[in-house]
Order: sequence, then structure tokens, then C-alpha cells
Amino acid sequence: MAGVMKLACLVLACMIVAGPMTANAALSCGTVNSNLAGCIGYLTQGAALTQGCCNGVTNLRNMARTTPDRQQACRCLQSAARAVGPGLNTGRAAGLPSACKVNIPYKISTSTNCNTVR
Repeated sequence: MAGVMKLACLVLACMIVAGPMTANAALSCGTVNSNLAGCIGYLTQGAALTQGCCNGVTNLRNMARTTPDRQQACRCLQSAARAVGPGLNTGRAAGLPSACKVNIPYKISTSTNCNTVR
């Protein structure tokens, strides 16, 4: 339980720090992180995939309609993944869109070049 609280605090800190980095995109890291908050257990603790998580993934896809928004969402996802660190199941993160049956035009990975996302 303490680990989940630490992770929640870390996500909140990322939202506060990364929020101002969205000058050209309408999508903020706070929005990205809050939409994926329901996925934390699935991505870090092996919990079951929830409808709330998939709803967040779908919401993000629907909000990221422009190239700058998709690039910003990619950067926010990378930042959050790096903040979680070794506790993140990278395979589950990469497969999250497929698991939720949502098409996202890039791989969720810290190695994705967000500048090439269209």
C-alpha cells in the first residue's frame, strides 16, 4: 500500500512539473497522467486491467487529434514511465492500447522518438 501511495505522489509531482511544458499542444501532461491513473495497478503491480483504465486510454486517443497533441502525449507518457522507473512493466505499457482495443499511432515506450509521431 505504501508503494501505491509513493507512486501516486510521484504521478502528481510529474503532473505539476510537466504541466507548463505544453506551450504548442493543447494536451497537458496533467491530463495525460490523470487519464491513465486508473492504469497504475495494471502497469506496476500486475493487477487486472480495468474498464476505468481503458476509458482513460480511449479519452486520451480522442483528445490527441493533432500531431502536436500526439507528440505531447507521447512525451508525457515517456516522462511518466521514466518516473515510475523499474517498477513499470514495459511489456504491459507497450501493449496497453491493444489490451484496451484502442489504436494509438505509436508504441508506448521510453525509446519511441516522439518527434516522429504523426
